[in-house]
This record gives sequence, C-alpha cells and structure tokens, in this order.
Amino acid sequence: MMQKYINKVTKGDLVELFKNIPSNSVDVTFDDPPFNLKKKYNGYKDSLEFEEYLKWCELWIKEMVRVTKPSGSIFIHNIPKWLTYFSSILNKHANFKHWISWDAPTSPMGKSLQPNHYGVLYYVKDIKQTKFYEIRSPHKRCRKCGYLLKDYGGKKNLLHPFGPLISDVWTDIHRIKHNKYRDDHPCQLPIHLLERIILMSSDENDIILDPFMGTGTTAIAAKRLGRNFIGFELDEKYVEIANQKIKSERFKSNIDNIWVSFFNKDIITIRDIDWNALSKFYYLPNENKDIDKNQIVLIKNFNMLEEDIEGFKQIKRYYHINLIPYNSKDENVKPDVKSVNIFHKKLLSLGFNATIRVRRGADIQADCGQLYYDFKSV
Repeated sequence: MMQKYINKVTKGDLVELFKNIPSNSVDVTFDDPPFNLKKKYNGYKDSLEFEEYLKWCELWIKEMVRVTKPSGSIFIHNIPKWLTYFSSILNKHANFKHWISWDAPTSPMGKSLQPNHYGVLYYVKDIKQTKFYEIRSPHKRCRKCGYLLKDYGGKKNLLHPFGPLISDVWTDIHRIKHNKYRDDHPCQLPIHLLERIILMSSDENDIILDPFMGTGTTAIAAKRLGRNFIGFELDEKYVEIANQKIKSERFKSNIDNIWVSFFNKDIITIRDIDWNALSKFYYLPNENKDIDKNQIVLIKNFNMLEEDIEGFKQIKRYYHINLIPYNSKDENVKPDVKSVNIFHKKLLSLGFNATIRVRRGADIQADCGQLYYDFKSV
C-alpha cells in the first residue's frame, strides 16, 4: 500500500494518510507545521485554539515516530514557543539528539527580545541504531581580503581544507527574501536547509517523509540528493505546484556520485566521510596553514556544462567567448589545462567563436567553478 505514495505529493488529511504508512518503514520524517499565528495559507486556517492546536499536533507527532525506522530520524521545524511543547510530546516516544538553532531574523513582536532564530527539533527512534553523518560547511572568509574570519592562532596546520564540522547553530543558510524566488506559500524554506538535514541523516535511496509538504521543498531536496520521498498536503493548489516542480526537476546535487549541497554553484554542505573522495576535485594548498589566506578551488568537470552550452547558443552570433582557467597567485597551483582544452574544442565544434585566455583571479565577470567566462561583442 505504501508504494503508491512514493515519490509524489498526495492530497489529503495527514492523520488519515499516515494510517496507510506501515510502522518502521521511513528513514527520515521532517515537518514544518503551521505556526498557529494566523498566517494566510491558501486552503486552511492557521488559528486554532491553544489546546486544540496541541491536541492536533500530538496526533501527527506520534505518527511521525511510529512510521520512522529504528535507525531513522525525526525533525520538526517551528518557532521556539511551539517546539517546547512538541519536545514534551516527543520525549515520551523518542530520544532527543539536538535542538538546531537556525539563524533567521523575523519581524519585531513588541515587548520582547527581537526574534532571531527558528528551531529544528532533532529526535531519533533508537539512539544505538541511529544513522548519522558528521557534516561540514566552508570556512567563513572576509569578503575583501579573503582571509579566514576566525583566528586559529598556532593551530592553522590543523585546519580542515573544506571547513569546520557543523554545530547545532546554523548561521550560513538564509531565508528566501525575494518574492521572485518564492512560491505562492507563506512559509517556504530554503532548499539547502533541507539538503543539509537529509545529508546528515540518510543514504541514497532512503525514504524521506514530509506530512506538511507545501509546495514541495522537501521533495525537491530529496530528489536532488538521490533519495525517495513521500509527501502529504491538504491544499490542492500547493499539491499541484509541488508535483509540477517535482516533474520538471532535473538537477542532481552530486560530484562523481558523491552527494553534496550546492548554493549558487558553490558547495555549502558535505559529509565528513566523503571528503577524501571529494578532495581530488579541488585545488588545495601545499600546506594546511595556507588555507588561512587561500580558498580551495573546485575543479569543474567540463563534461557537466551542457546547461552553459545551451545558454551560449542564444548569444553565439553576438559575442566572442573567452575561456579563462582559474590561475591562483600561488605558483604551485596550476590551471586544469587539459579539461579547458577539451571544453574549448567542444565549443569550436558547435560553431562558437571562442579562445582560451589565462587571467590572474581578479576582475572576473562570471564564474562556473574553476572556469570563468568573459564575453565581448563582435
């Protein structure tokens, strides 16, 4: 019976739909329920009475725990007020692992401290069987000089090339601020928030269940990372938006079969166990201490640039394309000339007017990993 819900968003009441999901069958359950703050959802009200709201929440929280495997994880995103009540319910049925604080400023509420974070409760079914992977994010650097913001003193040789292990305070993922990037939904989460959660708690082909799927963010994150998903959603309009987005999603968030999370073509989350395999795709300083002043550089696999070639076709007649391999100030870091030559020949075979030109880092107009594009009118 569960199979008919896999990799689609189903319209219906979550409490009823949960009855069709067997116990101990899902690897990760995540939900972002209505905050009961009178937000304007399309097809339902966000204004239940206090006791009514908590009684309803207890129903689906128990169901989340029931369907999660002994090795699985349970995540609930909400404002701190409600998470304190949710945790009292979860403490009876699962094991606390973390309260993740997500730095996301909200509107002033008056006569209180300025709200500056959302929380993600992280519980597990069986602490001894839990599937969990340590994750890393890139080092934070000064935008002007490029040096690390944190002073590691005499411990620079111990720096990890990619970045530090991620704590339970997340300050590097931001809310979706611009309407042009949002769906018609009042509480849409950034997809790389979900990708981070999925990377640290699941493996390829695992099942991720979100009973408040909204417009499909959890489903898209799961699909990009090679996971399966189950989605429930009460509102017909949101179901339609979600399933359309899922159908059109083609991006796979990986490098050489290693799953990672991207943001603006930069990798922002990796699993620690994957670094040895991933490191061969980066230009790294000879000594770890040099990471303090030199950012590692991703070597782009130019066979993956079909998107860029399609974009170039629209401007082929009007511009000359300069291919600019990354050339570090470090004399020991050399451009990947072979890959650039391969990509250059591919462009020429398609009738592009293109040349290769090396430039020293600065004054770059657009970038694509290790390769930069510079356009000039002809």
